This record gives sequence, C-alpha cells and structure tokens, in this order.
Amino acid sequence: MRNTELLIPASSLEVLKTAVLYGADAVYIGGEMYGLRAKARNFSREDMEAGVKFAHENGVKVYVTANIVAHNEDLEGIREYFRELKEIGPDALIISDPGVFMIAREECPDIERHISTQANSTNYATYNFWYAQGASRVVAARELSLAELSEIRANIPEDMEIEAFVHGAMCISHSGRCLLSNYFTGRNANMGACTHPCRWKYYVMEESRPGEYLPVEENERGTYIFNSKDLCMIEHIPDLLEAGVDSLKIEGRMKTALYVAAVTRTYRRAIDDYKTSPDLFKKNLDYYREEIAKCTYRQFTTGFYYGKTDENSQIYDANTYIKEYTYIGIVQDIDENGWCKIYQRNKFSVGETIEVMLPDGSNKNLPVLAMEDGDRNSVESAPHPKQEIWINFGEALERGFLLRRKE
Repeated sequence: MRNTELLIPASSLEVLKTAVLYGADAVYIGGEMYGLRAKARNFSREDMEAGVKFAHENGVKVYVTANIVAHNEDLEGIREYFRELKEIGPDALIISDPGVFMIAREECPDIERHISTQANSTNYATYNFWYAQGASRVVAARELSLAELSEIRANIPEDMEIEAFVHGAMCISHSGRCLLSNYFTGRNANMGACTHPCRWKYYVMEESRPGEYLPVEENERGTYIFNSKDLCMIEHIPDLLEAGVDSLKIEGRMKTALYVAAVTRTYRRAIDDYKTSPDLFKKNLDYYREEIAKCTYRQFTTGFYYGKTDENSQIYDANTYIKEYTYIGIVQDIDENGWCKIYQRNKFSVGETIEVMLPDGSNKNLPVLAMEDGDRNSVESAPHPKQEIWINFGEALERGFLLRRKE
C-alpha cells in the first residue's frame, strides 16, 4: 500500500494551525491572487510565511493554489507572484493552466508542481503528459470512478502521485469549469469569483406559456435542480487506498476552523485505523459517521466513485446546510489558574455545557463554571462575536483546542 497523505484546506492562518493540530499531513492555501476562491479570506504574504513556518516546524507540508484560467493580463503578475513564493518556500504549487505551469517551472524550479482538478485530467495518457512536463502530482478529475483511478495508477510512473477529493462540496460542472456565475452575475468562476448559482432555486417555463413557471418536481418551493449533495468517502477509505490514491483531499477553503477540525481528525483516525487493522476500521465505522455528521453538510453522496451519478446525487428541495453544532471558539491562551482565553464566535453563557474537541478524535463535555471579559471582569454571557472571553472549566485545556455546543 502506498503512503497516504491527508490534505486539508485552510482559509486563514488560524485555520491552518487548526488543520496541523488536528492531524493534517499537508495543507493547501490560497494567496491574495490567482487562486479559485476569491471570496475566501486567503493569505497575505506575512500570514503565508508564518503558516509555512508553523507547518514545517510540525512536519506538515503546504501547497499554494494558483489555479485560475489565466488571461493575457494575468501572466506578468503571475510571474512576480511565483518569484515571491520562491522566497516563501511552500512545498508545491497547484496549477491548472499550461502557460502558468511553464512560468512556475521557470521561476520556481525547486518547488513541486501539482496539476489542479480544473485541468480535467481523466486518463493515464494525460497524467503521463504532465509527468513529462515535470509535474509530480495530478489532482484527479471528480468525474473519475475508483476503477478508472486504479487503471491510471497501473499506467503511470511509480513516483507520479494521484490526489483525489474525498469530502466536501461538489461542483455541478465538469471538473469545476462553470459558466453559470459569469452568465448570471458577470463574476467568473474560473477566475475565483463564483457566486454559486448552482445552489439557487429554479423553475421551468414552457415555450408557448411565457410567464408560467413550473416546478421541475411537484413542490411549491421550486427546485434546486443543479444542487449536488456533498461528497463523503469516510466509509470507503479502504477502496481509495487500494485504488492507489496518494493524497486524500478535503474540499473547503472557505470553511471555518470548526469544520476543518472535525473533518480532519475524523479522516485522520479512519486512515490510521485502516492501516492498523481493517477490522479496527470496520469496528469504528459508526464513530466516523457520527463525527462527520456533526459538521455542516448538505446530505452526502459518493459522487462518481462507484459509477455515474443519478437523481439520488442531487438535492431538490433546499440549498441550506444541515447544522447540528455551534462554533464557540479556539483556546488561545491559558493563565496560571487554568482559565482559558478565547475569541468567542457565538453566544454562550455560564452554566452551559461546552464540548471540547480533542485532536485524537475524542470529545470532552465541560460546564462553564465562570466567565470573565477581556478586562477580567466577571460576566454571565458572551453575546458579541470576536469578544475576548476567559472561561473557567474547572480544568486547564491546551492552546488550539476547539470548543463547540450542540444545537
């Protein structure tokens, strides 16, 4: 069996540190330009330098996305950007555009180059093409089945790596190349500005009856006909590893630290359990399902891994997430008496029970015995987001631990 990497998204330096603490082998991030998540907070140069330093100190790799479909006016800026990245020293660049790939090869010859899923790599000949150009890894097109991935593995060099998405939102368009956002709003999905019109509500209008809007299904609320369920392969880790996938990639560079912590530690445990013993993996299947269900999600599908998708892969009656837990905050500091400092994200009060998420996959339920504000004055609740709060749980925790509350 090949070495298996767990690759986690990070929208900010805080989330990167969470991914590292909760079990990532590698983290992928975007700079302020040239990635496909323009609405994400992304990383300034200073944060990127700090993130790469923190990750490397903890034995974790960092990959930087530069996977836009570039236009002429982008090329010189991309060249300058890669010169900056050469100084920062990430472990790889994720690229979809052949021209951008050539610039990266010229400017950052010592940084690995990975081919983005946006490049639509669906066969082993394409993998071999990119290998000949100097790519060390290709991110599989999401339309590939496990059988196709196994065939690709058998027909590419041993040191060529396959990365595949295993969890998160699914784009409705082929390998993420979508024109809906550009058409409806003028915001180009292939330049990182997608407005996600696939999640909007749609009706059908028959040509001879203009103005009469018919739901695609008999539902007075219309239908979310383009709205895919979220991918989840937590129950199928053995099949992914046996197919020869080197890197299991979680989607979500706009997700919170809470989401990243929950998904990372669950997939980390599932991978490690299977490698320890297939029987241990089977024994813990219910645990994996329960923990993944505590994340926000849209219902789950296995995507194309077991064949073509059908009507069961779509959601027709809503576009909202299922949410069972509220994010409270991250432990930022501990004082000499064991009080924990957080920057609170949602309201909570003295007397409530808070769930502490431990990196090993277990949880600890602790009552809030007392609270103080940033000036160390006693308070009964924390109503304002990002408020500095000190909490007495009756025991000290560790920096970086995530806190949440069941809805």
